Amino acid sequence: MRTIILKVDRERPETAKIRTAARTIREGGLVAFPTETVYGLGADALNAEAVRRIYAAKKRPLDNPIIVHVATKRDVSRLTDEVTAEAEKLMELFWPGPLTLVLKALDALPDATTGGLDTVAVRMPSHKVALALIRESGVPIAAPSANLSGRPSPTTAEHVRQDLDGRIDVILDGGLVDIGVESTVLDVTVDPPTVLRPGGTPYEALLKALGRVELHPSLLARKQTRLTKAPSPGMKHRHYAPKAELVLVEGTPEATAAKVQQTADSHRKTGKKVGILATDETAPGYKADVIKSLGKRADSASAARKLFGLLRELDDEKMDVIVAEGLPLEGLGLAVMNRLRKASGYKILRAD
Repeated sequence: MRTIILKVDRERPETAKIRTAARTIREGGLVAFPTETVYGLGADALNAEAVRRIYAAKKRPLDNPIIVHVATKRDVSRLTDEVTAEAEKLMELFWPGPLTLVLKALDALPDATTGGLDTVAVRMPSHKVALALIRESGVPIAAPSANLSGRPSPTTAEHVRQDLDGRIDVILDGGLVDIGVESTVLDVTVDPPTVLRPGGTPYEALLKALGRVELHPSLLARKQTRLTKAPSPGMKHRHYAPKAELVLVEGTPEATAAKVQQTADSHRKTGKKVGILATDETAPGYKADVIKSLGKRADSASAARKLFGLLRELDDEKMDVIVAEGLPLEGLGLAVMNRLRKASGYKILRAD
């Protein structure tokens, strides 16, 4: 397969290019496109064969459900007939934006889209290219991240090309994304509503809106949680991992910095190339083969925006081991730490 790459204006997407991509979607093809979170790999959510092509292209486990993207609230009725008052409120407050709602699915939805569950994950992205593509396609678009399964999610079209060139039909290149981590997934079919995946909408904002919101126990775990079913993408299988071994160090800032350097030194003594994923405050004091900063420790938005790109850069520079600093579990920091814990395979060192 030859993958076509179309550069699009993120503010004023060119009609002809969007129509080309939308025609591909309607014909059962695969289109990678930018959202405000990461790049998604889209197919017609109502076409089971097209959605199965997503799994094949990504080498994605078949029990990993896919988020469905809509352009208007009216489109939600094509996916569910059970929208609670809480869900309506959340749509009003946070859509379009990086919040995915888990709702009861219509029986007619393909199992490939729901991952065989009786629920469906739905969101309305805010990126103008994504919205234009969904509207022009005329169908809800199922779209997980546009990368090979398990790899760091793509925040640029080049990341998509590296993973999926020759495996998909079209890449819409809208430049660098804004947020850098996937959407928050909130299950509103349970009481209280439960965050299944932290992401671009902070937990604190949901708590303020609803008063009662829980975090799924697996989100705060420091070891792999065994799940028989994955009610949300990013829960059951290993995700976000670079090719290099990743070790995560958690603790107070001072103890973490010392443990990061000690761990890096230990690996370098064995002849391994070591990269350190640091913060602005600590980066100048480290010694390693490569040192990269996520930004200021308190700036979780910067860390989210840079995380996946820096993991890919460290792979490009042929690191054998990446030692990463842990960050506070606040704001987007909860999402960043969720990604780092999973990327490390829960290889976590305590610095306290």
